[in-house]
Amino acid sequence: MTPHDITKLIVRTSLKDRGAFDLLYRHTSAKLFGVCLRVLRDRAEAEEALQEVYVKIWTKADRFAVSDLSPISWLVAIARNHSIDRIRARRAASADLAEAVDVADPRPGPEALALAGSERVRIFQCMETLEKDRADAVRGAYLTGESYADLAERFGVPLNTMRTWLRRSLLKLRDCLEA
Repeated sequence: MTPHDITKLIVRTSLKDRGAFDLLYRHTSAKLFGVCLRVLRDRAEAEEALQEVYVKIWTKADRFAVSDLSPISWLVAIARNHSIDRIRARRAASADLAEAVDVADPRPGPEALALAGSERVRIFQCMETLEKDRADAVRGAYLTGESYADLAERFGVPLNTMRTWLRRSLLKLRDCLEA
């Protein structure tokens, strides 16, 4: 299924077309389940999170048109952010911080491997155009699931500076990949 086809399904889903939503689910659920599983590291929780992700997609599909993301990137972002929110909620509810789950994993996850599959060389070339600390921050935020606050602390910069680094780095990567 092409990105254009997925875009059409998201647009039709925004109009509450159940058939389009069903097709969208069938064509994207395996990838989004991989994202949830990668972040949550628990199959049962990932399955539950996936269902919640599709509820969000159903209710927020109309917001896709105003985003600059590719359709699969938009869907992956919803799944990743929802999974991270579940971990944060779990941590907040837990009285014993020593039992908190370490989310970050240095290995690339399924979403990173899928993205890198056909355009691996281009992506790595574009990452090389970033300053080393910016590239490391992008990898930390989007491949290993580190929070912006953790990255700001690791790089010794204010939180808003880290947000600016990541935003500008993503824009530079987008421009490079579109060139």
